[in-house]
Parts: sequence; C-alpha cells; structure tokens
Amino acid sequence: MTVTNRRAKRLEQLPPYLFIEIDRAKEEAIAAGRDVIDFGVGDPDLPTMRFIVDRMAEAIRDPKNHPYSLGRGTLAFRRAAAAFFQRRFGVELDPATEVLALLGSKEGIGHLPLAAVNPGDVVLTPEPGYPVYVCSAVFAGATCHVMPLEADNGFLPVLEDIPAHVRQAASLMWLNYPNNPTSACAPLSFCEEAVAFAREHGILIAQDAAYSELYFGPPSPSFLQVDGAKDVCVEFHSLSKTYNMTGWRIGFAVGGADTVSALAAVKGNLDSGVFGAVQEAACAALDNSDHVEVRAMLDIYRRRRDVLADGLTRLNWKANRPDATFYLWVPCPQGYDSMTTAKRILDEADVVVVPGVGFGRCGEGFVRFALAVDEGRIREALDRLGRIEW
Repeated sequence: MTVTNRRAKRLEQLPPYLFIEIDRAKEEAIAAGRDVIDFGVGDPDLPTMRFIVDRMAEAIRDPKNHPYSLGRGTLAFRRAAAAFFQRRFGVELDPATEVLALLGSKEGIGHLPLAAVNPGDVVLTPEPGYPVYVCSAVFAGATCHVMPLEADNGFLPVLEDIPAHVRQAASLMWLNYPNNPTSACAPLSFCEEAVAFAREHGILIAQDAAYSELYFGPPSPSFLQVDGAKDVCVEFHSLSKTYNMTGWRIGFAVGGADTVSALAAVKGNLDSGVFGAVQEAACAALDNSDHVEVRAMLDIYRRRRDVLADGLTRLNWKANRPDATFYLWVPCPQGYDSMTTAKRILDEADVVVVPGVGFGRCGEGFVRFALAVDEGRIREALDRLGRIEW
C-alpha cells in the first residue's frame, strides 16, 4: 500500500482557504503582464519602524540570543507586555504567570483549542471571521457553532440567540474586536455582556485583539478590563499590524494563569520559542507604543481610509469610515454576490479585493479592501473601478 498521498481525514473538514485562490488569480494576472493593484491579504506595505529595526540590529549580534529561546518568553519581554497593558488598558498582569510570548498571534490562536478544548466539544465561532478559528477547532476534534455577525447589530454576535443545548456543550468562544473583516468595534458594555455570559455557562472567551492599536476614533477596550474577566478570558495581541512586523512573528497571550499555563504546555511540546533578538526588538516596540513613527503610521492609514471611502462613495458604493483596523468592509453592488464582484473587479480593473464569502457564508454580499496600498495607487484603483458598468 502506497503512503505517499496519505492525508489525514481532518484536512477534509477544513473550509477552503480562499486567500490561496486569490493569490493564484493575482499571480496569473501579473504573469500575463497586467498591472495589479492588491487590496487583498492584509500585509502592511510600510516597513517596520526604524527604532525597532535599530534595536534588532544590536540584539542579533549578541551571542546570548543565538541559542533556543525556550519557555514562556524572556522575562524582559513579558514585563514589557505587562507594562504596555497597564498603560493602555489599566489592567495589571503578572509577567510570570499571565503573559506568554507567541510566534505571532496566529500561532497562539491555532494552538489554544489543543490546550482548552476536548474532542466533541463545541467551539463558538463568529462569521464572517478569521478562518483560523474554525481550522483550529477542527484540529482539536471539536465542532463549530456559527455566531452570525450582522450589520443591523453592529457586527456583534447576539449571544441570546445561541441555543441552550449549544451553550451547554460549548467550551470556547472566539471574539475579535476590532474585527476582521468588518472593522466593527465592541463597546465595553458588550465586553461585560460576553464575560457574564461566559461565566454563566462555563465558556472560555478567546478574544483576538490583533487590531486593538490600529484605531482612528476612541481606543478599543480590552475584555480584561471587566471585573473577573481573567477567570473566563484569554486575549491574543500581535505586534504585526501595529508596528509593521508581520514577518517577525511575535505576539503574546494574556489572561488567567491556568489558561496561559495550558497554552504554554502545548507550545512547550511543539515549538522552541521566539528568537531572542526578536523579543528584544519587540520590547522596544512595546516600550514606545506612542512613538512618533507609530502615530505617523496611523495618520497614513487614516488618510488612505478617507481617500478610499470617499472615492467608493462617489462611485455609489456604500462605503463607511471604520474607526479601527485597516480594512473597509463594503457591500457588493446590488444584484452581485461577492465572488462575482471580486472576479469582475480583477478581470476588468486589475484590482484585487477579498470576497466576503471567504470569511464564511455570513460574509456573503460584501468584499474587503485592505489599506495596504499607497494613496496614489488607491486613486488609480478608484479610476479603474469607475469604468466598470454594474
């Protein structure tokens, strides 16, 4: 019996990762010599801040950073993360037990169900939502129950709509605010509602806060600001978007010591830690979260948001101006589904957007624009979009 093509059955349960299809179509267009403007996958086009790179240049030459960096992260990094949390959210964390370094928040999100969910449990997943929430549940042998995010409710899940038998079987609930892909923000009142719900039903909240520092209006709250939230909540934070460090792979998880310890146990068996020099550079980032370069980046994204939203509005698209993230979640032209909309935009304008259905069936009817494109190219894209007849 040949085993060269053997694949685990769990892979058959994974939803299609639409970004792969988008990249394939984009690469075909580029190979054909077309000038493609890419609003697709959210990877910042701006370089990592200079003050972070300078710290990295020093740290990478230090031999102490060359061996494995085992464990929960350096104490210096965990202290920097705790100090940032205290300044930003007014939440006190114990660096020794309540902070864990991650190889990017995606890694922690992928591993959490292995630490907190048993086979057969139910995981509550928002839709539209980051596909990794579903994938990580599948790998842990869990089943998913979709929490629809609808515009009429500000793209917040209606917790009361979760059936009683699902609540009883659920062990984990994913939340993500500021939200990808909708850009919605959650008020502190919703955080309080979610924590009370989780406490009542014995469910762990996993809040993906990767975009908490990309805000243009009032700063988003942390769920850990709610009294007693550490008992039922773990948050994932990332330096990727805040400091243009996507390729550096550094983030952290914070929450109650028991949950953090369980996640650390999984990681201790599956990886060998974050490169020490990257942790030193990340300390520089967290220690200078209000650095002039960080503020300048937010101003750039704000201007891009305004140019794109205003331009789409002039083209009769119903575009809003989100208060956070670097995404615009835009309804499709009337009568068109998201795949058809995205395909026509690529075929007729050489512009890449993400069809909303790629984030789950509840994302149908929308496309997502990522603001990882400079203003000149945004204006060029708008000119091209204006020539499409819908």
